Amino acid sequence: MNGPRRLDTREEGFESSFASLLADRVSISTDAEAAAAAIIAAVRARGDDAVAEFTARFDRVTLTPERFRVTEAEIEAADAAIPAELSAALDLAAERIAAFHRAQMPSDVAMRDASGVELGLRWGALDSVGVYVPGGKAAYPSSVLMSAIPARVAGVERIAMVVPAPEGMLNPLVLAAARRAGVTEVWRIGGAQAVAALAYGTETISPVDRIVGPGNAFVAAAKRLVFGQVGIDMIAGPSEVVVVADGANDPRVIAVDLLAQAEHDEAAQAILITDDRGFGESVAAAVEEELASGPRAGIAAASWRAHGAIILCRDLAEAAELVNRLAPEHLELAVAEPTALFAAIRHAGAVFLGRTCPEALGDYVAGPNHILPTSRTARFASGLSVFDFLKRTSWVSADESALAAIGPAAVALAEAEGLPAHARSISLRLAGRAA
Repeated sequence: MNGPRRLDTREEGFESSFASLLADRVSISTDAEAAAAAIIAAVRARGDDAVAEFTARFDRVTLTPERFRVTEAEIEAADAAIPAELSAALDLAAERIAAFHRAQMPSDVAMRDASGVELGLRWGALDSVGVYVPGGKAAYPSSVLMSAIPARVAGVERIAMVVPAPEGMLNPLVLAAARRAGVTEVWRIGGAQAVAALAYGTETISPVDRIVGPGNAFVAAAKRLVFGQVGIDMIAGPSEVVVVADGANDPRVIAVDLLAQAEHDEAAQAILITDDRGFGESVAAAVEEELASGPRAGIAAASWRAHGAIILCRDLAEAAELVNRLAPEHLELAVAEPTALFAAIRHAGAVFLGRTCPEALGDYVAGPNHILPTSRTARFASGLSVFDFLKRTSWVSADESALAAIGPAAVALAEAEGLPAHARSISLRLAGRAA
């Protein structure tokens, strides 16, 4: 494809074109799932030896189990080596992310109802969590903060981070971020083999209760396959953004916002929705100018031309309807009255309100989590939060009078379901009270 798709809600073929756009998200391929399944089986059967074998094959580094774990001295040295400006930026991001996630922490529930039954809900943290951090085309210290800080805030005691080290190299910023995020152990392994090690354990790596964090297609496939053995956060697809913008914006600014997603990888998707045809064409021209240079211009160009789109709509009310159908990972509302438009939005992973609040702010320092539902799953899923690291346990306490008040109804229902022992476990107590 030579350029982004152009759609116009006024045109007769719009619905067909829009349906094609909705279907244009990359799912886990059969090949990736088959490869991940083979790797998981090998790690379950051969433990550390399989992890070392796949690490040598895919990351081109030879490791013995004794070298899987990154030492505290290595982490301290990496932290000390980063420039002061970046250290301060990591500190600010960590503080803001922690503050926002602390505000999410729920309270226990305890109540006594009219029948005298005491009941409630108790929250508790998971024992252990695995954090997957990508280490391929780019290093993402921000993902370390976003994955691990909510776990720490929730009260998780063991936070095990895995990160691939191609050619044996680890980004110092990733290790510095791990230190600030409260990660308790760092492993220099990645790919499906790391997911398998976290899920099932090896001689060296203890298993965890939940795995979070984004990765490539093989990591996503592995997470899907180990679900049930462990919890997972979500199956992450390519990054995506929808920008709703009117003609009062600077076209170049909006063009760069679109490219901020397109530069993630060739499968990313950036969509502009506008009610101003001339503005849309100006943004398209600005994108082409921006793509003329830049270290990731090739990746961004491939994404924009294969998956990008400019949608012309009648008005902002129609724009909101389109957004809800797209259910994007990220949504920018670069309009004069973003709050009013936001009220009409039901499905989006994260929303950025106003002309001076770009999505990139949320990637790093705003505070809310940037690990978000992709591929239209924002219709039913939410971004990572402290709730991903907490469990709810309900409890009930019924004394004799409370049992007498509600027990007979339970007996009747149990008998109707053909479960006599259920009924007798209550009726015997009721009879004992009567005696």
